[in-house]
Amino acid sequence: MTPIVLISTQNIYKSYSNTDLFQDLSTNFHVGERTGLVGPNGAGKSSLLKILAGMESVDQGEISIAGNTRIAYLPQIDVFEADITIRQVLLQAIPDHLEEWEIQKRLNEIQEQVGFPDLGSKVNKLSGGWKKRVSIATILARDCDLILLDEPTNHLDLAGILWLEDLLKVATFAFILISHDRLFLENTCNNIMDLDRRYKQGYLKVRGNYSQFIQDREKYLSEQQAEEMSLSNKVRREIEWLRHGPKARTTKAQYRIDKAHDMISNLSDLQQRNNLSDEADIRFTSSERRSKKLLFARGLTKSRGGKLLFKDLEILLSPGMKTGIMGANGSGKSTLIEILRGQLEPDAGEIELGHAVRIITLDQSRKLPDENLSLRRVLAPDGDTVIYQGNPIHISAWAKRFLFKSDQLDLPVAQLSGGERARVLLANLMLKTADILILDEPTNDLDIPTLEVLEDSLTEFEGSLLLITHDRFLMDRVCDQILYLAGDGSVKLFADSYQLSNFEKSRVKNTKATLPRAVSPSSHKQRHEHLKNLRREFSKLERDIEKAEARVSDLEGKLNHPEHARNPAKLAEFSQAIELVNTELENLLGRWESTGSEIAEMESS
Repeated sequence: MTPIVLISTQNIYKSYSNTDLFQDLSTNFHVGERTGLVGPNGAGKSSLLKILAGMESVDQGEISIAGNTRIAYLPQIDVFEADITIRQVLLQAIPDHLEEWEIQKRLNEIQEQVGFPDLGSKVNKLSGGWKKRVSIATILARDCDLILLDEPTNHLDLAGILWLEDLLKVATFAFILISHDRLFLENTCNNIMDLDRRYKQGYLKVRGNYSQFIQDREKYLSEQQAEEMSLSNKVRREIEWLRHGPKARTTKAQYRIDKAHDMISNLSDLQQRNNLSDEADIRFTSSERRSKKLLFARGLTKSRGGKLLFKDLEILLSPGMKTGIMGANGSGKSTLIEILRGQLEPDAGEIELGHAVRIITLDQSRKLPDENLSLRRVLAPDGDTVIYQGNPIHISAWAKRFLFKSDQLDLPVAQLSGGERARVLLANLMLKTADILILDEPTNDLDIPTLEVLEDSLTEFEGSLLLITHDRFLMDRVCDQILYLAGDGSVKLFADSYQLSNFEKSRVKNTKATLPRAVSPSSHKQRHEHLKNLRREFSKLERDIEKAEARVSDLEGKLNHPEHARNPAKLAEFSQAIELVNTELENLLGRWESTGSEIAEMESS
């Protein structure tokens, strides 16, 4: 059984300002597919989503969409009208052909799913995290077949990320999402597509979660390197043969000449792709100080705006100790950093700082000294060299370590992307010697390849590290412990993000606001009609479940049939089809259970 294609690209080409993003890109996205779209900055991930959403056109090629497929797009930046309420935003998104009771039912379902205490709240009064939830809620309200999500975890705290993970795990729609949060990709996606010109097709698409993708990517790139070595040896022999030249221009000789030129061309293409794997060279410099106590804070208490952020907080920083800081938005993470750096006084408590301890910080604001300065002057203010770990390095070589080209050096830094600005700030931090390194949301705007290099550098850093991030993958790999500011003044200590996530899920479940119950249609006639429609839907779901179970049984029979035992392609096809139908069956059972519960509730009231 072939999976149903929702949308496909055929040999599409897209460029900006004479820079090719992708060319001859052909791929399909299917029903039940939950695809994580990754790749280096500038690969064209956001552009591809906009093309699939119909918001941008391609320079060449075609986009095919299956008939009646409904597509919704969630941008990175959330924009709303002034003074609009959550209810008004959702009503604008809900299809207007629905009856009044159906609209109210959908509003209640979305309120329950997203956790809005009050649909009458003004959106412009909400935090960035709750605005993101409103944006996601509008997508749910439209009831689409395919959702395109560009960095959906932006502005979400841990509770918000865990909520979105749970939502996407049971989603009935297919989706394609861009994210650099590798644990989020691991927990939500069943396909990973890496958009990168290192691959022959311009991308690598792997069926499975992020862990499977890592394995398949390494295998692919290793095999491509081996292919280059093998082809290089063949080309060397053919070039030697061409130098001597065939004595007779026979058809056979001409064929070999043509084949040799094809091999040389293929080798050049392989070498070009294998050489595209440049990585930023990030290595922080520690002072190698061995004092057991670089910083010791005890009894720290701070309130802001009448809200208690934390109370009796204690923290010890020693060489080699790496502490992560997580917490809800507004829980006081940045405030704590300001106190530890001496920029803000605590309400109570004291800080003991070692003699001449050097603290350097990466601020999440990404502020550069002067937006009009050139990249050259920001990287090397005093000339054309920098001094790194006692050695002079020319500005061109230094810029190259952070993936900047020579022709970018004289551009004003105001023209840099978010990821490029982050690399500039990291480059400047590397020139300083630190006893304590404080990084406040360093993952913002960084692509996954740069994140992987950053992780290695932080793991090797011999000083003390304070790391604020919502990236659980980074936190678990680098940090020894996680200090969690719960937002209610309490402070907890966890060994890893798994412990913390379980705590947060339990806390949210126990303190979840009581939401208004579903509003029943006002009149007896509407109530009767609503109940009748629910029963009709319940019966249809039961029939659909039976059909889905029959399809699974039929596919399993084909999978286990002896005639297919030695046909890997058929086995893979049947396995994939079974997984898709099981996903569909799981969604049907969930809807069947919730519909049955609603019927029982209405019949008993």
